[in-house]
Amino acid sequence: MSQDNAAPASDAGPMIAQGTDEEPLATNQRSLAGRIGLAVTLMAIAYTVFHIYVMNISPLEPWAYRMVHVTGGLFIGFLTYSALTLNPEAPAVARSRSPIEWGVIGVAAAGVLYGAVMVGYAWAGRWFGFAPMPDAFVFGTYGLPLLIGTIAAVAAAWLFSDRDRERVHPADWLLGIAALAMFGYIIFNVGALRLRAGTGMAQTADFYAALVGVILILELTRRVAGLALVIIAGIFIAYSFVGPWLPGFLTHRGYTAERFFTYIFTDQGILGDPIAVSSTYIILFIVFAAFLQASRVGDYFVNFAFAAAGNMRGGPAKVAVFASGLMGMINGTSAGNVVATGSLTIPLMKKVGYPSKSAAAIEATASSGGQILPPIMGAGAFIMAEVTGIPYTEIVVAAIIPALLYFVSVYFMVDLQATKLGMKGIPKAELPKFRALAKQAFLFLPIIILIYTLFAGYSVIRAGTVAMASAAVVSWLTPYRMGPTAVLKALELGAKMSIQLVAVCAAAGIIVGVIALTGVGARFSSLLLGIAEQNQLIALFFAMCISIILGMGMPTTAAYAVAAAVVAPGLIQLGIPVLVAHFFVFYYAVMSAITPPVALAAYAGAGLSGSDPMKTSVEAFKIGLAAFIVPFMFFYSHELLMQGEWIDIARVVGTALLGMYLLSASVQGYYFGAIGIILRIVLLIAALAMIEGTWYTDLFGLAVAVGLFFYQKRVVTPRTLAKGAD
Repeated sequence: MSQDNAAPASDAGPMIAQGTDEEPLATNQRSLAGRIGLAVTLMAIAYTVFHIYVMNISPLEPWAYRMVHVTGGLFIGFLTYSALTLNPEAPAVARSRSPIEWGVIGVAAAGVLYGAVMVGYAWAGRWFGFAPMPDAFVFGTYGLPLLIGTIAAVAAAWLFSDRDRERVHPADWLLGIAALAMFGYIIFNVGALRLRAGTGMAQTADFYAALVGVILILELTRRVAGLALVIIAGIFIAYSFVGPWLPGFLTHRGYTAERFFTYIFTDQGILGDPIAVSSTYIILFIVFAAFLQASRVGDYFVNFAFAAAGNMRGGPAKVAVFASGLMGMINGTSAGNVVATGSLTIPLMKKVGYPSKSAAAIEATASSGGQILPPIMGAGAFIMAEVTGIPYTEIVVAAIIPALLYFVSVYFMVDLQATKLGMKGIPKAELPKFRALAKQAFLFLPIIILIYTLFAGYSVIRAGTVAMASAAVVSWLTPYRMGPTAVLKALELGAKMSIQLVAVCAAAGIIVGVIALTGVGARFSSLLLGIAEQNQLIALFFAMCISIILGMGMPTTAAYAVAAAVVAPGLIQLGIPVLVAHFFVFYYAVMSAITPPVALAAYAGAGLSGSDPMKTSVEAFKIGLAAFIVPFMFFYSHELLMQGEWIDIARVVGTALLGMYLLSASVQGYYFGAIGIILRIVLLIAALAMIEGTWYTDLFGLAVAVGLFFYQKRVVTPRTLAKGAD
């Protein structure tokens, strides 16, 4: 049952995409070999199998299940990701450690191991019956040493981590053990913690476990997602203590450390909605993506796109719009998808004539758009369903037209730019043969099955599981058949791909918990309501800015979770329907990935293209401009979210598509020919007029579009207009 890695049949023509499914290693991600590598692989497989088993066969109590999800992610994460950037060229040999390093590691080991032994003793007493409840000394003394040891281990990892990819620093093993000790304490006392956590009855031992958990989550988040989210979470934590001294709507009475940290480690914070979604829908669809990767379906998607559009003008850019959007929908990370597919599409875009910054910006824009593309929407749809209580299928249906408008706009942008610059496509001889690839259209079956089962009434979990199994079955119709080895590899890959989102969702849970505890979200809603009394459009613009700012530097999942807690309730108080309000903030949270000055997806593309990161982010903002306008469009025209009569929906969609074309022409300075600054402004006004969606604004936009068309085709000229005036 081995996986055949032979090339596809020659009658399909040259295959441009080879290995786009392979997950690139992060700069601080280890590539472990030998017994340690095998151990981590087995842990990763067990982690994935545990989730699939619990979701489909034997449900577990929510707190316990989410704690296993978080703790397993922490343990595997610390072994997989180093605290420092790794050097692939560094020799995998043991190095001598200084006395200072051994001293810090010794302090870390003493504290962490003491705390772990005390928690282990408590569990041994319960399991073997000699002490169902440990002496007060056990939990009375475990906490402070565990906290000191954890802090020392973090410091040791920061200061002394090895630089080669094949070694795990002792401090990272200790951080994993600290996570297990924290987990052991919380699960041992889970019944009591549900009642006393976050109240005046919270105990000092509870506080130590929660504080250690928060430190571990923030450290892993720093390793897998960078400092931005950690800094934002740190600001929110500080806000919980300095509230009494802050002015205006930011003020609150403040909280003790015991009450705050124990509250944060409940289902109102870290174990709340983001982790609830991460431990079910997100990990399930990440494993689904891993199965697609193992069966090389991603390569097929990209090659199919090249066969269909590669020979058109600016063909590689159009391929990027299609393929990157599709892959971004599945893998759920904008910047990660840029790295995975952009390594192929960006050089080809540059080859046919796109400037470096444009090539990177197009890839970043398409990859970010995958987060708003149904049915998976990069896991955003599942979080929205969890937060709002709106059925998942209803959210997916509502997302269809806005996603269509976005991708049509991006397509118009790249097409008009290609026309303006006189670009050609890739010669057909260098492309895969469409006819041959069309015969393999069955490779789309896993996604078709997913969509069918969702709308046939299956639960999201069951539908995702069936789609995952179908990906393995479909692979047997290809040269890349998934046998037991490939299935295990997909299970391992699914766990490792999920680590980033586990950490990010847990960190987002800290922020959401602070918002719930301090009530700042409700006060922000009141502020937004006050602004709206003066001008509702200004209130919406303010909400847009806050959503983008909250999302800057953060992965989409965390960005939406925070915006949904801070901004969405205020929009709902304005009388905006729940679905519209959440889509509004979701779009801007997603598009923070291409919004200057902190545009992670654009920066990732710039790294591949060699362009200036800031100029690339500005270009990506221009190309993705539709995403900043579409939310205002469905605010004014709920028909864009499939709400209303079909005739109204059809009219609004038709005029919105025209508006997208006018917007693209205005940005690119090319309509049915090059246009100057004045006509670009006229087109922009016409495009914006279609935001409101009323008949007279639509007629105005249509009149401008037709008039300018006749003007550029020389049917109407200044001279004929003058004669008409006579």
